Amino acid sequence: MLATMYSSQAILPELGRAFDVSPAESGLTMSVLILALAVGMWLWAPLSRRIGLRRSLLLACGVLVVPTLAAALVPSFEALLAVRAIQGLCMPGLLTVGVRYIAQVFGPRIGARAMGYYTGSMILGGLVGRLGVALVTAAAGWRVAMGTLALLPLAATLVMLRSLPEAPDHDEGTAEEAPRQRWELLRNRSLIAATVGASCLAFGFIGAFSFVGYRLEEAPFSLSPAAASLVFALWIFGFVGPSAGRIGGRIGWNRVALGSIVLAAIGLALSLAVSFPLLCLGLVLLAIGQFCGITSTQLGVALSLERDRDRATALYYSVFYVAGGLGGFLPGLAWQAWGWPGVAGLAFSTFAAGIAALSVGMSSRGEREVRTASAWRPVPAPSAEAA
Repeated sequence: MLATMYSSQAILPELGRAFDVSPAESGLTMSVLILALAVGMWLWAPLSRRIGLRRSLLLACGVLVVPTLAAALVPSFEALLAVRAIQGLCMPGLLTVGVRYIAQVFGPRIGARAMGYYTGSMILGGLVGRLGVALVTAAAGWRVAMGTLALLPLAATLVMLRSLPEAPDHDEGTAEEAPRQRWELLRNRSLIAATVGASCLAFGFIGAFSFVGYRLEEAPFSLSPAAASLVFALWIFGFVGPSAGRIGGRIGWNRVALGSIVLAAIGLALSLAVSFPLLCLGLVLLAIGQFCGITSTQLGVALSLERDRDRATALYYSVFYVAGGLGGFLPGLAWQAWGWPGVAGLAFSTFAAGIAALSVGMSSRGEREVRTASAWRPVPAPSAEAA
C-alpha cells in the first residue's frame, strides 16, 4: 500500500513535464489520493466490523490492483488524478484495518514491538514507492514504473490469503452506545494529542520530501532526475523508527513523539544549508523523526482506550491523511513563491503546532498511565469470559 501511495512523489518533476503542469499541480497526485484515503477511513471502519478484519484486508488489497494498473494507462492528468483518488479509497481497508488487526492478533504476544514492525513495513513500502519508481522511471518511463507496482498488491493478496489467521472477536460496543463512544473519543486527550502531533509531523514531512526533488534539480545542486531520486534512499534510516515502540512502552509514547518532532525540526533546519551533505543529514533526521513519531503516536492511539479502536483509528488516520494531503499541495505553492525556505517555513509552523499539542497532552494528569500489556490486550468477548 505504501509503495503505491507514494509512487508519484519521487517523480513529480517528471509528471509535471509529461502533462505540462506546475509543481503544485503535480503535488495533487499525492493530495487527491491522501484526501480520498481520509474519506475512505469512515467507509472501511463499519465494513470491517461487518465482514471481519481478515476479509477487509484481502478485499482492499485485491481491489487495489485494478486502479494501480490503470494509473499506467491514463490519457490525461485529470484521469491520473481520478485513478489516484480511487487508489486512496481502497487503502483504508489495509491501513486502519491493519492497525486493528495487528493490535488484536499480534499485540497480546509481542506487545508494542508489533506496531514497530508495522512501521518498518511502511518504511520499506515507502522506499520501494519512491526510490524504486524513480529508478524505473529513469530507465523505462513513468508509465512502466507505476504499472509494475500492480504486482505488489496482487502478490500481497495471495500471501495474505494463505497466511493470515482470523482475528479474535473484539467487542466494539453496541449501536446504542455509538454516539456516546464518539463523544468520548473527542474528549480523550491522549487520542487527540496523538492525532494532532502525528498530523502536524506528516504535513511537514510529506511537504519536504515531495518538493525536495525540485530543489535538487536546480542550482547549486543541478542533479539529474535519477540522481535526485536517490535522496529517497535516506529513508532507510527510518528503520530505527520501530524501536520507538519499545522505548515508548517504557518512558511513555508522548515523550517519544515530542522528541521525534523536535528531531524532525532540527533536520529541516539543516536542510536550509546550501550544502549537499548537510541537506542529506537534515533529511535523515527528518525521516527518523517521522517514523519514530508515527510509531509512538500509533502506540498512543492503542494505549488511549481499550474499546472502539476502529473509530479511534479512523479518526487518527483521517486527520493524519488530510494533513498529509495538504502537505502534498500547499508546500508546492510555497515553493513557487519563496523556494525551499518557503517549504521549510510552512513545515516549521506545523511542527510547532504538533509540539504544542503533545505538550498539552503530557501536562494532563487525568490521562491513563502507560500500561503497554493491558492496553494491547483485546477486550474479550462474552464467550471467552465464560470459558
